Amino acid sequence: MLQTGPILFSFRGVLGITIEVGQTLVMLIALLAVLTLSAGADAVWVITLLAMILAIIYLHELGHAWACLVQGVPVRRIVLHGGGGFCEQARAGSRHEQELIVVMGPLTNLALWAIASLAAQWVWDNGTGAGALGHYLSLFAVLNLAFFIFNLIPVQPLDGGRLLYLVLLRAVARPRAVRITGAVGLIFAVLWWPALLYVFLSTGWLLLFMPSIALHLRMMRGQITI
Repeated sequence: MLQTGPILFSFRGVLGITIEVGQTLVMLIALLAVLTLSAGADAVWVITLLAMILAIIYLHELGHAWACLVQGVPVRRIVLHGGGGFCEQARAGSRHEQELIVVMGPLTNLALWAIASLAAQWVWDNGTGAGALGHYLSLFAVLNLAFFIFNLIPVQPLDGGRLLYLVLLRAVARPRAVRITGAVGLIFAVLWWPALLYVFLSTGWLLLFMPSIALHLRMMRGQITI
């Protein structure tokens, strides 16, 4: 997975939270733009697609940040980079606080999917000459749904892996929760490679995220904690 890399610039965003943009994100956007445009894709479509993906990642992390703030957990920053993004807390929350913080990211995407889907349907039913708008709203809805499903895959460091660990803590001791989380994550990490190839061959999309098999193996053996 692409790392954050040097921070190129930062600014104050929604809720007063600092947003930092990593060098790898700019490099990735430039690479995707060059590849798609050189393949003959429409420039407006490419720019809109990239803007949607950036907005989805940011709003996902903003969901995490909102859950932090409503529970009194300070947020240092939101970082956007080539591998996605993360919301950095100023202090670790309790298990109950972390459950809401983790789940609010995917729930934000699910809510955006529902809103965009309803808006697209309204445009199709009532809009006159608004085919392009309906198309883009539908695309935004599909991307959010895909992001929701993707983030619930139970591997580290995705929200699905973190949520699985937090749920297990309700029933078993921490060492066992780590081992079970590692075992489940290991299965998905191994299956990730054929799934990655299938997605690329069937859709042309290449996922840049690859969960660590070694990390999950060490968790399963109880050699590390999370």
